Amino acid sequence: MSKYVIVVESGADVTPELRERYGIVSVPMHVTMGDETVDDGSIDPLEIYSRCNEMGQMPKTSGCSPADFNEVYDRIHAEQPEATILHLAYSEVTTCSHQSSKIAAEGRDYVYSMDTRFVSVGQSLIAVEAAKYIEANPDATVEEIFSFVESVMDRVLLGFVPTDLAFLKVGGRLSNVAFLGAHLLKIKPCIEVTGGKFVATKKFRGSMLKCARAFLDHMVEKGDIDFSHIGLAYSVGLSEELRGDMEVYARELGFEDITWTQVGGVISSHCGPTAFGAVLLQK
Repeated sequence: MSKYVIVVESGADVTPELRERYGIVSVPMHVTMGDETVDDGSIDPLEIYSRCNEMGQMPKTSGCSPADFNEVYDRIHAEQPEATILHLAYSEVTTCSHQSSKIAAEGRDYVYSMDTRFVSVGQSLIAVEAAKYIEANPDATVEEIFSFVESVMDRVLLGFVPTDLAFLKVGGRLSNVAFLGAHLLKIKPCIEVTGGKFVATKKFRGSMLKCARAFLDHMVEKGDIDFSHIGLAYSVGLSEELRGDMEVYARELGFEDITWTQVGGVISSHCGPTAFGAVLLQK
């Protein structure tokens, strides 16, 4: 058993298979629908959209509280008293989670936390790469692991194409509001995570398939791409046909290994239904 346990928020969208494979522990963030707040992961995103549509309100999200982290840290420490907990946090500029973790870590000399500056599958990729590094270097120190994590963070490219910017607008997550009228002109923007923030960087026109292809072209054009793997992500409602087309296109671009993730409640509440995203690594 590893002497390290990696902890992330549920908004990292680490798949159950990867959580089991690498022993990654998820702390629930929260989704609010009207007057009801639930743990992320306890309700299907389709149900979130359905309830909020009935109420005529957009869903809202909130980060993990200190109590959420206390519960998880207590459980891990009881089960693995010799383990060091590494919290690889959801982007600090978007939520209170990292601060909550720091509060919960007070008096716990076995908990270390760092801001990954990413969300969703970007944060997931960082956590998995850290887990792989620990497997290959079981005697690595916390400082060495965090140094490696920083090197990964510097190479991550994360973006997505939403079909409705209203979700990002209500959530206050889009930093450049000039793009908020894009949907009125049938323009689909590329939203990238830069410096921990959601930033609209490019505009695409046409069908979702055309825009999704243009989006992947845009990400690859950043250069020096590691084509051994690409993570593709989507929110509920994106058709199987389009997902199949995009997998074929990713292989045409040269990607060898392709993994898919359906994002959970927190990210779905920000990007809306039928969104498409990707996470890549530069060399």
